[in-house]
Amino acid sequence: MLRYFLYKTGYALLTLFGVVTVIFFLFTVLPGDPARMMLDQNENSEQLEIIRKKYGFDKPVATQYLYYLNDLSPVSFHSTNADDYTYLSQDKYTALKLFTVGTTTTVIKAPYLRESFQKSGKKVTQVIGDTLPNTIVLAFSAIFIAIVTGVALGVVSALKKDTGTDRAIALVSTLGMSLPSFFAAILFAWVFGFLLHRYTNLNMTGSLYEVDDFGEGSYIQWKNLILPAIVLGIRPLGVVIQLMRNSLLEVMGQDYIRTARAKGLSEMQIIRKHALKNALNPVVTAISGWFASMLAGAVFVEYIFGWNGLGKEVVEALNTLDLPVIMGAVLVIATTFVIINILVDVIYAWLDPKIRLE
Repeated sequence: MLRYFLYKTGYALLTLFGVVTVIFFLFTVLPGDPARMMLDQNENSEQLEIIRKKYGFDKPVATQYLYYLNDLSPVSFHSTNADDYTYLSQDKYTALKLFTVGTTTTVIKAPYLRESFQKSGKKVTQVIGDTLPNTIVLAFSAIFIAIVTGVALGVVSALKKDTGTDRAIALVSTLGMSLPSFFAAILFAWVFGFLLHRYTNLNMTGSLYEVDDFGEGSYIQWKNLILPAIVLGIRPLGVVIQLMRNSLLEVMGQDYIRTARAKGLSEMQIIRKHALKNALNPVVTAISGWFASMLAGAVFVEYIFGWNGLGKEVVEALNTLDLPVIMGAVLVIATTFVIINILVDVIYAWLDPKIRLE
């Protein structure tokens, strides 16, 4: 089991290394001067030279790539010369020194995602830290709606197989899987936040925290979570319905279910005590992947609803070409994907010995 875990961890690290490499070179070849982006309209030749030297933009691309890897690595090497980019500055790095050899200090540190171009030198880790919790709340709410509603409708659809109810639920499931998130967000915001506002009391836009009328503090506005959570949960809801229906129908045809019927148990008792647990296995598999994709899929939903999460921050960073924020957000999302996949694989290997043998 330990060897399997180490294998998956090594594979994950190689995947992340590939992601980091692609992200760096993709955004490096984009047109535009990062130093000019940081200074906006206030640059002059002297300021540009200072910025390029401070952030390593004056170095060859290969050297910049090594600097980027060094910034992200938890074990990194830093110069003792204050003029070098890799100088161990407390303003940049949160690090623990290990040892120094000559002019190079080896440290253990938190990954450094650099500074935002547009937010007055604010660290990308702080930008992500301010917005990621809101996205996690939204993703958990959406996946909860998808699981509860999807499992319930899937069970009903299986019990009412080939009836009008089954076909109606199948239609809802198909529409949910095919409806683009950005279109669903606009539609729900217009219908429930504008046309039916007097009945729903829901807003077209709004985030988890809102400032009070006197501007003296913020408070949680839970109703702003309803519409974006429903919209974000529509697509996984459609998947859960179909998986639950098909899985339950397969389980209901097993021998032990026929034995339970022979004992005189009702259909609901059979489903609740025997079939439901076994039928949930493919649903768990799908949900683990969907939760990770929620972080990426929330981009348009958050932007349309004005939800102050990581997705909305990415859209704003794309509009202003704030490259460090974009790169940092993509890395966080990719890391989340990898971690969740590792956990799911390890749990399956622990539960099913056949997977370990394969």
